[in-house]
Amino acid sequence: MQSYKQNIDLSNLPRHIAIIMDGNGRWAKEKGEDRLYGHFHGVNSVRSVAEGASELGVEFLTLYAFSTENWDRPQEEVNGLMELLIQTIRKEVPVLNKNNIRLSVIGDLSMLPNDAQAEMEEALKETSKNIGLNLVLALSYSSRWELVNAVKKIAEDIESGKLKANDINQSVLESYLATSNIPDPELMIRTGGEHRISNFLLYQSAYTELYFTDLKWPDFDKEKLFEAICDFQNRERRFGKTGEQIKQNK
Repeated sequence: MQSYKQNIDLSNLPRHIAIIMDGNGRWAKEKGEDRLYGHFHGVNSVRSVAEGASELGVEFLTLYAFSTENWDRPQEEVNGLMELLIQTIRKEVPVLNKNNIRLSVIGDLSMLPNDAQAEMEEALKETSKNIGLNLVLALSYSSRWELVNAVKKIAEDIESGKLKANDINQSVLESYLATSNIPDPELMIRTGGEHRISNFLLYQSAYTELYFTDLKWPDFDKEKLFEAICDFQNRERRFGKTGEQIKQNK
């Protein structure tokens, strides 16, 4: 069977793809297993999708790995997720280096256990010289947390005299966001059959193309990523303009 990869226009790739990895728990439940079984198998999908994005030449791939709201899940699941995070980072760093993938992270990392923080810091350091795909993990992240945090920092800089209220514009605000060095996502994918973006990159997704699939995350792989990119490339992105204007500017 021909791969969707053959139909992708490499000159029209989204620079930044964001993914909400949903459905691990329900996938496991369907198989009579506990939720952590689904999260464990979801790691294989992370590996496959990251490899696929890297093969194509996508610059940024952001994965919504753990939201600030996820801390409210049953403690056993949270503990298991943190342990899985530590094990996965430790295991995947050599794979990331082999594929020239740089690891980044956004979110309130102070909420993570100390051993998870230490493992993450080491992984960031070990992959920092890679110049291929930038794999961004959103950990203990939510857009509302990010925006409140940005407002606090802006207020502090105004109080200290580093910034004036009249200086604040869109670019200044964006410089205070967790994604200040990351372009806005052009394509956001959500697995698991839900049709919402769940407090993920709300500001950055003003003109992001949304792609929803009923497939649960452990069943999503690089071929499904290629299919989503093909769908993206068949859309007309207007950014508030008319279709006629877009055609005239091509």
